[in-house]
Amino acid sequence: MRRYFSTLQVLVLMLLTQTPLVAHSQDSGKYPNKPITFIASSAPGGTTDFTARVLAQPLGAALGQTIVVENKAGASGAIAAAAVKKADPDGYTLLVQYSGYHVITPLVSKNPLPWELKDFQAVANVISAPQIVVIRADLPFKTMNDLIAYAKANPGKLNYASSGNGSLQHVTGAMLEQQAGIKMTHVPYKGTGPALADLLGGQVDLTFGTPPPFIPHIQTGKLRALATTGKKRLQSLPDVPTAAEAGLPKLDATSWFAVFAPMNTPAPIVNQLTTEIAKVMATPAFKQKAIEMGAEATYMNPKQLDEFIKGENTRWTAVVKAAKIEAD
Repeated sequence: MRRYFSTLQVLVLMLLTQTPLVAHSQDSGKYPNKPITFIASSAPGGTTDFTARVLAQPLGAALGQTIVVENKAGASGAIAAAAVKKADPDGYTLLVQYSGYHVITPLVSKNPLPWELKDFQAVANVISAPQIVVIRADLPFKTMNDLIAYAKANPGKLNYASSGNGSLQHVTGAMLEQQAGIKMTHVPYKGTGPALADLLGGQVDLTFGTPPPFIPHIQTGKLRALATTGKKRLQSLPDVPTAAEAGLPKLDATSWFAVFAPMNTPAPIVNQLTTEIAKVMATPAFKQKAIEMGAEATYMNPKQLDEFIKGENTRWTAVVKAAKIEAD
């Protein structure tokens, strides 16, 4: 009897100790079971940051977890990309990336970057925003044709600001020069903010960029938008023609902002994330927020985004090589 009782005790103890372990294993297998972090590759206030924040709340609600936005600006997106590259591939650390950093930076960088495209798994494209051609309001140009005619008659006299050598604004300026057959003077700045300040102050003539920072100044008449570089007019700037309408059909410099996970993130997690992101982006509220910022909710699933990036690499490589652009 004593032997039987001691065996029963052992069985009870085994059950008591094993049951919590089984339950814990089941809980830990359900994604997500803790907060998720979006690492944005720019400082607060830009379109990358806007994309991360406008997506974080509704996506977090859909997944049943908080999504925290952490800004890691600097080094043309390399700080953020390197942080996500090193993160565990478990779906809890995701990169919200800007196309200029993801595509242009690798093409123009003189030195090896701490990340490569192969380090990331595409999750979804979220926001697309064409760049706009913006000039000082005191210049006499009313159309792109006016600007191009002046630039042809006065090579190098017009100067355009960018957020730095090798930035998407710089490359867009080079694309305009190539397609219009003009020559302008490039003036690089350390970010869109300083470039915008000098444009407003009259130190430079024009610049390029995604609409959010410029729209308030266009609305007050301090700046004038001559064209958008997307395929259709912006709802927030309905009177501004597309570059194609202005006679430059190949001046397509749309920026895009997408979510990436570290490579080797399990497929079920990536599928869950991209499915829920698509649902959020389909809501009228999300679409309207994008429109208000001069952008558009443009969903691409992982396969579509991968194929799109390949095309972007090919297109921008040709522009960069022709202009012989290098970053600082």
